[in-house]
Amino acid sequence: MAERGRPRAFDRGTALRRAMALFWARGYEGTSIGDLTHAMGIGKPSLYAAFGCKEALFREAVQLYEAAEGVPVQRALDEAPTARAAIAAALHANARAYGDPGKPPGCMVVLSSLVGSPDSDAVRRFLGTARQAAQDALRRRIERGIAEGDVPPGADAARIAALYTTVLQGLSIQARDGASVAELLAITDSAMAGWDALAEG
Repeated sequence: MAERGRPRAFDRGTALRRAMALFWARGYEGTSIGDLTHAMGIGKPSLYAAFGCKEALFREAVQLYEAAEGVPVQRALDEAPTARAAIAAALHANARAYGDPGKPPGCMVVLSSLVGSPDSDAVRRFLGTARQAAQDALRRRIERGIAEGDVPPGADAARIAALYTTVLQGLSIQARDGASVAELLAITDSAMAGWDALAEG
């Protein structure tokens, strides 16, 4: 016979995934504690006990997002035979992910808290650091291409990485505005058409 009065247990991983989806769709400030408890199927005391506070929950949700959604991009950067192929594959992977109708459009890290109240400055700095880390990953792959000889030795890896990071961030906005995967892929192909001129400086 079941014990009376014991709170119903919840699956922390499932609750976190639900919170991630909500933050991804609505942004940090657009998601209230009430929205979160409803989506996660738990009460406020359970949320605070399991995750600490809204900001701590958001940070953990971003970590989950990066771990799940970042796999195809990291694989492209690690496994593509040249820097050009790696950047192209990373752009294509993100274009497909950002336009996936089964998920919120765009990138959670790009769109969750670009602007908002001063109370959210710490969240914006956290996301800015995450975006910079993504740009640094592109730069390192281009530097590897220079070292391996598939990118000209005079190429400015930081400049190229900044440009393609800007393309990636723009894809998020296009996706949020309703662009299809085909439209996003066309943008990435256009961006890659300029690779040789960029690499040659």
